[in-house]
Amino acid sequence: MIPEAKKAGVKHALQVTFGVSEFEEISVLTAGLSPALIFRIVVMGKPYLLRIITNEDAMSNPEHWYSCMKMAAEAGLAPHIWYTSIADRISITDFIEAKPFPTTKAAVILPDLLKRLHSLPHFPPRVNYFEAMDGFIRKFQAAKILPENITKELFNMYANITSVYPRNGHDLVSCHNDLKPENMLFDGDRVWLVDWEAAFLNDRYADLAVVANFVVMNDDEERDYLKRYFGEEVNEYNYARFFLMRQLLHIFYFSVFMLLGSADGKPTDLNLPQPGFREFNALIWAGKVNLANNDARRQYALVHMEQALSNLRLKRFEDALHIVSNYESSLLQK
Repeated sequence: MIPEAKKAGVKHALQVTFGVSEFEEISVLTAGLSPALIFRIVVMGKPYLLRIITNEDAMSNPEHWYSCMKMAAEAGLAPHIWYTSIADRISITDFIEAKPFPTTKAAVILPDLLKRLHSLPHFPPRVNYFEAMDGFIRKFQAAKILPENITKELFNMYANITSVYPRNGHDLVSCHNDLKPENMLFDGDRVWLVDWEAAFLNDRYADLAVVANFVVMNDDEERDYLKRYFGEEVNEYNYARFFLMRQLLHIFYFSVFMLLGSADGKPTDLNLPQPGFREFNALIWAGKVNLANNDARRQYALVHMEQALSNLRLKRFEDALHIVSNYESSLLQK
């Protein structure tokens, strides 16, 4: 299971950490889209998680995300780290046996968890999230996967939001940036965040919006969710900025998953019936959708597109644009 080129590094990790040269059991973990090799190993009767980075490109260099993971682990947000090697691109951490995590419980626990994460000392900056978002959208548009008339309204919406949404970096915090369900492990008592490869300094509303896709089902739940995070009554600017970030992510996810899903060259059938946004995310939360599958990727992209277009027609969309625009203009005048 372990590549020949990595066997010496794994043996060294076991010797340094546990004083043994072999594990007793090993099994592959396949959840998620990470190109890294991830294993559950058993050493001296206890399970651990072994991650081996096989890519050798600069973006896969673990120095950055090992440091972010270490800060999170020291704060009790990530599993205990037993070993890391930047040279060998290997890490060993506690293995978390995940238990079912009801969304009702998640909606109560996760806002506080995000608040603790965002209060950590600043992670190093790595990429500009908004520039990366722009890049994927330009790449999608250049690929001409769908007729322009299908996506015109969607990208007009994107332009309207980006014309007012702040990008000045005065409110950046330490973010995970990949808070899909398989990266939030509930052990029956507490939640552990794993897979810190995408962690960097970012807009807090990005993490908040991604998690909300899975645990916020209506306006009342949104109010409670944001109130738990901010710890006070949420003002209209918080609501507006949160709403606009959610729309940015709908458009971003549409572009990314349409690009990924179209890699096989198959056409996208726009006439196939689609599940609703909440229904599809509930399936992802329950582990019943495999987003490594291109058909599921295209479907997920279209689900995000339909949700964004539906929200575009809400009065709340225009109100949110005005609130954020006026607030940011007032800051410039001070």
